[in-house]
Amino acid sequence: MIERELYLNKLIESKENGFPKIITGIRRCGKSYLLEEIYKKYLVKNGVNPNNILIVDLDEEENFNLYDPINLSNYILDKCKENEMNYVFIDEIQNVVSIINPVFTEGKHILAKKNDDNVINFAKIVLSLSKKSNIDIYVTGSNSKMLSTDVQTEFRDKATIINVSPLSFEEYMNYTELDEYRAINEYLIYGGMPLAVLKKTEVEKKEYLKGLFETTYLKDILERYKFKKAEALDELCSLLSTCVGALINSEKLTNTYKSKTKNKIDSETVTAYINAFKDSHIIREATRYDVKGKEIISSLKKYYFVDNGLRNARLNFAFVDEGQMLENVVYNELIYNGYSVNVGTYDKIEKNQNKKSVRKTYEIDFLATKGTKMYYIQVASDISNEDTRNREIKPYISLNDQIQKIIVINKPINEMRDDNGFIIIGVTDFLMRFIK
Repeated sequence: MIERELYLNKLIESKENGFPKIITGIRRCGKSYLLEEIYKKYLVKNGVNPNNILIVDLDEEENFNLYDPINLSNYILDKCKENEMNYVFIDEIQNVVSIINPVFTEGKHILAKKNDDNVINFAKIVLSLSKKSNIDIYVTGSNSKMLSTDVQTEFRDKATIINVSPLSFEEYMNYTELDEYRAINEYLIYGGMPLAVLKKTEVEKKEYLKGLFETTYLKDILERYKFKKAEALDELCSLLSTCVGALINSEKLTNTYKSKTKNKIDSETVTAYINAFKDSHIIREATRYDVKGKEIISSLKKYYFVDNGLRNARLNFAFVDEGQMLENVVYNELIYNGYSVNVGTYDKIEKNQNKKSVRKTYEIDFLATKGTKMYYIQVASDISNEDTRNREIKPYISLNDQIQKIIVINKPINEMRDDNGFIIIGVTDFLMRFIK
């Protein structure tokens, strides 16, 4: 069994808190497994009667009649014991349709249209059930109809939302029992999607990850948003894969798309596609932060894939730039460990070769903050080359403040300090210990 200790603890902390627990995250990252195997095992081990755990899988044929929200509610209320706590897991909640309240349709259950009033949907049912003193409810759903923005709108301040990611590097190491050097190099390429990790060969891992996009993620997005340009969506996803760690915006991507494909696409469409990838938890967005002006700069952003294996699959595992892969992993691990992450930037007036004053912009890969912890982080595959080393530390030299400055490299070294007091640390030591 792959243990998901971080998410198990979040479920334990929110147990019987009076709110529904909404388990979100990219498809196939293990949401159902987390509930139905790991959390159920915990509950039973800690004295919960298995008969008090009700699992409703709406993908099962015998539950198709529960797509009606009122039928679902009545079924759960009928199954739950009145004077005991019942733990209700609903999987694939997005299968529940929306109907017009039968009070207004002479008792008939009529499918609701987009702009209908007096609608009963899955959110209303889940919130209603969560108010019962004998029900502790947990739901998961696929991304085609239950996306992050929908969840935030329907359940704002009324639910505990737990966003599940693919396996972290520590989870990956614990399961595979590989040594650190081999583990990080495999993780950089194939990532931590649970079913990919379970595959035995490199060929199986690659085929599985590539198939996820074709048969699951892109299909979900097309179904949800009714996008007509499937090829454009596919191409943009590949372009984003090549741009990991680069500052971009919709206009830049539009120009790159036109240059590469010789086809037209407008920046509004590109923005819509990017938002769809974000809502589907495929990519994450890092905004720029002026570390001197103390403000967010929204003009350019960086995008990172939620999993390295998925990112590399979009490139057919052909252009696996080590620096990009390393930066993607570091970003995801910071998020996983509870840090808020921005791209650090600042301007400085300097003299050029002609002794004229010019404004130069410096960039720091990450400004990571968690409570009282605050770090500047530069990520490089190697800094043994003097030019590379100077390039990585120059933003630090020019930035005279008290925030700890770190350089993460893909070398099996423990934490050390250079002559400037900057921390140089191997990626495995950084991920397994430093940011915990």
